[in-house]
Amino acid sequence: MSGYEALRKAAAWVDLSARGKIRATGEDRARLLHAMSTNSVKDLAEGAGVYLFFLNDKGRILGDAYLYNFGEDMLLDTEPETALKIRDHLERYIIADDVTLEDETTLWAVIGLEGPASVETACDMGVTIPENRYGVQEWGSGFVSRVASSGPEGLRVFVPAAEKEAFIQHLKAADVPHATAEEARVVRIENAIPRYGEEITERYLVQETQAMHAIHFNKGCYLGQEIVERVRSRGQVHRLLMPIRIQSTTAPEPGTKLNADGADVAEIASAVYSPALGEVVALAYVRTEAAHSKPAMKVSGSEEPIVARIA
Repeated sequence: MSGYEALRKAAAWVDLSARGKIRATGEDRARLLHAMSTNSVKDLAEGAGVYLFFLNDKGRILGDAYLYNFGEDMLLDTEPETALKIRDHLERYIIADDVTLEDETTLWAVIGLEGPASVETACDMGVTIPENRYGVQEWGSGFVSRVASSGPEGLRVFVPAAEKEAFIQHLKAADVPHATAEEARVVRIENAIPRYGEEITERYLVQETQAMHAIHFNKGCYLGQEIVERVRSRGQVHRLLMPIRIQSTTAPEPGTKLNADGADVAEIASAVYSPALGEVVALAYVRTEAAHSKPAMKVSGSEEPIVARIA
């Protein structure tokens, strides 16, 4: 079974070691992260985690992260491209706070075990399973988080960098297929899961991404909160990130417009050919009115009429 098929039907492992890891220590760590992010941190229980955004003062998204609470410290699990950006952003706001941020990216290897049978597979391998989504639990000399990047179910196993190869051999001995980064990306887009740096960038506001699990609307003030609340109270969301199906075997480039009734109503953020579905799947920002009416659309600029639809 290929890695692509295993991610869709069973379980496969993906090397996520390049992801950023920022350790927050000090008595004011929860207060700072609570005040700087879109989700609730200060009341997060030990062993729990949360997904959140960091915004600028204009409400634009600077980055995202999974935050894990280990009790005596916290860890931010970020996209590879944003670890330094997020750390620098947070450090600018540390004035008299007792907070230290340490980049531990190179200290930890991270292996994602993902797919509908990932939890069962991990149990068979003796890997500890956190009970709740985003939860974290110690395992061996590392820890495990209940997080997936390509689908709704999966785990991330964090082991010291020196133990990476031994854990990969453990996976191979258990006959768990390896999925490449591109295979995982195809499955991710099939499952309409956006990634910061590709479908979510500083160009967008929180509500446009529809990733509302990153937001806690009753937590109080945080950087960018005024814009988030203004958009919510006025209902001024002009575009929404939506899954799209395109009747083609060739994926359009990001930025390609989709047209309905002579007007551009959507812009593709990412697109891939899906072998399982036999057509292109995409994530696109769709004008709100079109997101609700779901008109038949065509790919702008194509020599032949290519039909697209909201999935």
